[in-house]
Amino acid sequence: MKRNYSLIFAVFFSIFNLSSQNSTDYENTITLEELKDKLYTYSSDEFEGRETGKEGQKIAVEYLKNHYINNGIESLISDSYFQNVPLKNTKSPDVNMVVNNKNFTIYDDFISLSSNGENLNLNVKNVVFVNFGINDSLYNDYKGLKVKNKIVIAIKGEPKDMEGNFIINKENKESKWSKRGQFTIKKEEAMKNGARAFFYVDESMLKRYSGWYKGRADNPGRLALDVDDENSDIHGFLIGDKLAKEILKENISSTVSKKIKSKISISLEIHEEKVNSENVAAVIKGEEFPDEYIIITAHLDHVGMSDGEIYNGADDDGSGTVAIMEIAEAFQQAVKEGYRPKRSVVFLHMTGEEKGLLGSKYYTNHDPLVPLENTVTNLNIDMIGRIDPNREEKNRNYIYLIGSDIISQDLHDVSEQTAKKHSNIVLDYRYNDPKLKVYESGRYIENNYYYRSDHYNFAQNNIPIIFYFSGTHVDYHKPTDTADKIEYDLLQERTKLIFHTAWELANRDERIKNK
Repeated sequence: MKRNYSLIFAVFFSIFNLSSQNSTDYENTITLEELKDKLYTYSSDEFEGRETGKEGQKIAVEYLKNHYINNGIESLISDSYFQNVPLKNTKSPDVNMVVNNKNFTIYDDFISLSSNGENLNLNVKNVVFVNFGINDSLYNDYKGLKVKNKIVIAIKGEPKDMEGNFIINKENKESKWSKRGQFTIKKEEAMKNGARAFFYVDESMLKRYSGWYKGRADNPGRLALDVDDENSDIHGFLIGDKLAKEILKENISSTVSKKIKSKISISLEIHEEKVNSENVAAVIKGEEFPDEYIIITAHLDHVGMSDGEIYNGADDDGSGTVAIMEIAEAFQQAVKEGYRPKRSVVFLHMTGEEKGLLGSKYYTNHDPLVPLENTVTNLNIDMIGRIDPNREEKNRNYIYLIGSDIISQDLHDVSEQTAKKHSNIVLDYRYNDPKLKVYESGRYIENNYYYRSDHYNFAQNNIPIIFYFSGTHVDYHKPTDTADKIEYDLLQERTKLIFHTAWELANRDERIKNK
């Protein structure tokens, strides 16, 4: 049989060419000029600060959609590119509270901190005092008490023993019941036990926040997800000593849990309106493992306008947004040249990050567009265009990595190896461990960056994440966060690093494993 040597050579050359291609063949599609051009557009006044649900945000999602259409990158959601995210705008409620025939004033005597989304009309003749409001294996304030459909009252803190040590930790160290967020933890315990409403006594906290909440009452409102299981809450009130003393008929102090006779009347009216917003999602399908997904995210929104000034959000998070756009172009160029990634790569732009990570929370907790169990990793990009003024090192060529080794050691190792192979960027892990305080501006502060961007909702679902970040600066959440202040050479190098990392994760023979 006659052999077609030219055909054999062509097939061999094609196989060799595909196997030899790597991310360095496409990194040059990520150009400084394109990043700059995109960011000047995306953070322009035309986009009106991209506030969630507002006209500027609608302009932003159309801009992103057209980018993917023009580059031939298909939608992850039929042909729309948009995942609708149902939101509601809740304004400060109207509240009247009467205790033992005495009127009490909102913001002076109490603050409404939470609700179940429904109006409240409550008239009771007794309440249940649950002391610290703790239910723990070593200590239980609810023992022997029936609180279903009752108002529950708890004080701040937790009990100590005769030596002054905390009972729960058995040492001179506070447990979660005393730390920041104890209002929510204690309210959730009351809710588990069937309480109708929760009062939390903390005079210092009332004084500290009353002015802020009073000022917020004049604002347009607060956005939240508008889905049924997000409303599984109870009405919660922060109250001061004056109101607490009237209810308990004694001074506030640690005492035994008990039922107390007091007449309480509460009238609370909720004011809500529906808001429409969108995530934007595009995908390049994988060749060998199309049902395994690398998800690259950045939030598309910013804080909008105030007093006639536009908050352009060039760094926050215009920098992350245009980085994803360039990374998508690089992957698509490889596809055009016959090299499709082994795994699918999703380019996901989140709405409502500035309003409480709402777009990512809706995606992970309510409507994941691809199965969470098939999501290999989330690479989240938020503010990578500037230099952190708090950073003492002279080397400007750095990037902060947060969370890379918390869920998957494999992810951390791939990230490290990729950086050594393809980049001279310093990987800085100062913010990686959320349990450690960090030194900034001459003092130690809580390190809460792990909880402050869209990756956190993926991490909450046990998906390995990396949060790429270059630090805050004096223009953070100000009208002065503009495109002319971006360090474009650094934005380019950081974007290339993330592209190389995504490429490695998408083309590994084996999926990375969780710890």
